Amino acid sequence: MKILIVDANHSERQELEHMVQKLGHETLTASNGEEGFAIWRTEGPRIVIANRDMPVINGLELCHQIRGAEGSRYTYIMILTANDDTEVVVNALDSGADNYLTRPCSLAELKAKLGVGERIVEIESRDTVIFAISKLVESRDYETGHHLERMRHYTRLVAEYLYDNNIYREHVNSSFIENIYLTSPLHDIGKVGIPDHILLKTDRLDDQEWEIMKTHTIIGYDTLMATCNYQLKTDYLQMGAEIALSHHEKWDGTGYPHGLVGNEIPVSARIVAIADVYDALVSKRVYKNAYPHGVSRAIIINSTGKHFDPVIVEAFQALEKQFVEIHQRYR
Repeated sequence: MKILIVDANHSERQELEHMVQKLGHETLTASNGEEGFAIWRTEGPRIVIANRDMPVINGLELCHQIRGAEGSRYTYIMILTANDDTEVVVNALDSGADNYLTRPCSLAELKAKLGVGERIVEIESRDTVIFAISKLVESRDYETGHHLERMRHYTRLVAEYLYDNNIYREHVNSSFIENIYLTSPLHDIGKVGIPDHILLKTDRLDDQEWEIMKTHTIIGYDTLMATCNYQLKTDYLQMGAEIALSHHEKWDGTGYPHGLVGNEIPVSARIVAIADVYDALVSKRVYKNAYPHGVSRAIIINSTGKHFDPVIVEAFQALEKQFVEIHQRYR
């Protein structure tokens, strides 16, 4: 684990650096917050230990800067303090810090608090694991390109819009937004169970082949739900399972595999449905050229109340500029 230590006091910084290295971690050091922020941006350490009292930019201000710039890649921050006075600790936590260290700190205390940081940072590894699993589909269907990366950004964009506008608030909260970003790339995971001669066929599928292709929704659902049985906290995998099962359902009940109608379809699957169709329309495939955004937009709007939830279509229309930007960014 790469750990950044930011402290203006050379001797104390060196002492803490030796302790961190003794615990088996790589260290980066800075003598003030400005230098520390520059190192954080270029080196990307996942844990930062910053002295509360420093010239130029103090530890609390550094914490604010990191929180404003870190995006979705979380940094665990500990503030060094001269005492554990309640007001000092509260100010540190209010600034966005995750924990604090009081000088002089023991090796045992440092080890314990770094262990907390490691566990929190490692939670994010589920993101990498899930995305790696979803890449299995892409390895068999190379045409998808950056489709999975675009999908997670489309879906988070729509989920954030719903949350900000108090729409479907009984379903959409901060956890929902995190989970749909995490699991939307799993929507076609069931395609790993579809034979190559069907999955990679460039001509139109016959009726029998199409029925086999549609089973990827069931395969994906069963696979992810089976995984849920082996873990305690699996709300994200449960969302992934409902997305895999229902992202081909249609608002008017003509979709598959179960012909769900309207609000019977999970909100997560409704969001993924519109993101998936839009990306397919604006992307080139062996069986079609890419459609311009305007044409794709018209197709989606004409499918309001038929294929798509009208509320999700309204969100798409409000966000279409950002959809175009995402598609351009991850071409």
